[in-house]
Amino acid sequence: MQAVFGTYAYGFPAIFLSGFVFPIEGIPPFFQALSYLVPARYLIEVLRGVMLKGVGWEVLWPDLLALAPFAVLVLFLASVRFRRQVAV
Repeated sequence: MQAVFGTYAYGFPAIFLSGFVFPIEGIPPFFQALSYLVPARYLIEVLRGVMLKGVGWEVLWPDLLALAPFAVLVLFLASVRFRRQVAV
C-alpha cells in the first residue's frame, strides 16, 4: 500500500514535470522552476538527445552532471538503509 501511495505522491508529478507528457516550455513558470528538482527531467533530456537527435557528450554533459547529485544522494540513502538492516 505504501508503494501505491509513493507512486501517486511522487511518480505522477515527476512524470508530468519531467517533460515526458507535456513539453516543459508549455507548463506554467512556477512548475517549470519546480521541474529542476525532478531527476526525471534530466533523464528525459538525455534519452531524447541520444535516441531522437543522436547528440554526443558535448551536448549531454550538463544534464548528466545534474543527475550526479541525485545519484550520490540515492546511493548514500540506500547504503545507510542497508547498514541498518544488516545491523539488526
